[in-house]
Amino acid sequence: MQAKVGDRLIIQGRHLGEPDRRVEILGVRGPDGAPPYVVRWEDDGRESLFFPGSDAVVEQIEHRSTG
Repeated sequence: MQAKVGDRLIIQGRHLGEPDRRVEILGVRGPDGAPPYVVRWEDDGRESLFFPGSDAVVEQIEHRSTG
């Protein structure tokens, strides 16, 4: 898994009818975009260090270059 700051992770609900959870990636601690990630949880605004499992997918956000 590779992600950049600003991308989002979607974590699929574990049980039938459980909603997906979303986080915004605030920081990347692994090499070359690999986990762990510093994230902000969409549902409560909490920030934490997150090691995604196989139930998470990266939603890449278009990154604009400056200059």
